[in-house]
Amino acid sequence: MIVKKVLSEEWLTVSEAKETLDRVKEERSEEELGYELKKAIRHVDAFAKMDAGKSRDLTNNLLNLEKMKPEIAIRIADIIPNTRDELRSIYAKERFVLTTEDLDQMLDIIADSA
Repeated sequence: MIVKKVLSEEWLTVSEAKETLDRVKEERSEEELGYELKKAIRHVDAFAKMDAGKSRDLTNNLLNLEKMKPEIAIRIADIIPNTRDELRSIYAKERFVLTTEDLDQMLDIIADSA
């Protein structure tokens, strides 16, 4: 398939992608699912950790924090880190350092959504 023009772009969590791909899977027969689509469906089935609504709520709650970018909030919602070290590894490429309070606040938000 050749893409001529991107009409819009939106960040999705793995859980939201799973929900979308499940709808596509229901609409099509098994023969209509291409190799790439089957691989994508297997991937999101393996790595989705919560339902799409909770995942989007978690992302929105994280975006209310000061040092949060949309792509990092999505990554956190996909990984669901449990420790400060896991959160620090997500922020490893960023140019700022998170305080212990920032990390604890993020972990509280994650725990509340789980």
